Amino acid sequence: MIASFAFGLIADPRLANAQCVDEALKEQLVGKRAYRGVVPRVFKKALRHELSGMGGWYAGDYSDGAPAYGGAYTFHFTEDLGLEASYLRSERRFRLVEAFEAANPTLGTIVSQETIEMYMGHLVWSMAYGKVRWFGGPIGRFDFYLSVGAGAADESGSLGLAGSGGFGMKFHLAQWMALRLDVRDQVRAIRAPLGEEFVVNDVMALGGLSVFIPFTN
Repeated sequence: MIASFAFGLIADPRLANAQCVDEALKEQLVGKRAYRGVVPRVFKKALRHELSGMGGWYAGDYSDGAPAYGGAYTFHFTEDLGLEASYLRSERRFRLVEAFEAANPTLGTIVSQETIEMYMGHLVWSMAYGKVRWFGGPIGRFDFYLSVGAGAADESGSLGLAGSGGFGMKFHLAQWMALRLDVRDQVRAIRAPLGEEFVVNDVMALGGLSVFIPFTN
């Protein structure tokens, strides 16, 4: 039977050519699928520590905006998931109350500015990894991630629970360094200067630099 099949191939070269074309087409399609697949990670985070210094702007729901600064520590136990602990410091300020107090000095002193210290923990999920070309120059890699967590906000000596969620990007500058950009929405209860209590959504836009340890993948 094998001899008959071989004889058939010799006798009909068109059949052999068709099989060669099918094999070449198969290799081409497999190659295209591999090209469209997962981008290999040049910068790896699994089992590495990340130290970050951050600064930006704190936009209060009821209060005026103010600068914010602090730092974060993240342990990446896989390429996709990590645990982050952060400390941020800002202030809550009501300039309208300050103007009202200045115009009516006989009413007494109203607390219109308070320091806020935020102790937060987040679960960070790196949901996308890609590359970007900077102004036609070298190709850089980046991560896009989501974060969700909770913590405490210390304001005027009293602690209050807070929930937090947001998204961010990290642009890898070297094996050990990255530029990070974060947007976080913090939900918590506050007491206004006149005694009212509100549940607010305060937004923070932060930027900073991260150092990864060990320094190589």
